[in-house]
Amino acid sequence: METTTIAINTMVKEEMQQFGNKGESYSEIILKLIKSAKERQLHDILMDERGFVPIEEALKEAEKRWPK
Repeated sequence: METTTIAINTMVKEEMQQFGNKGESYSEIILKLIKSAKERQLHDILMDERGFVPIEEALKEAEKRWPK
């Protein structure tokens, strides 16, 4: 895999090291952080209650629209 160099300040480097384990490369740490961020975004989307309709209300509405 091709590599590149990125510049980060010392504080960011020290903070990032807290997320890694001995022997992990910075690439591995960054990938782990990206995976965690993506999982968090998905969680936030799935748990967002804006537009949320309780199941009881949805069932009542369905019964009105499509009576048995």
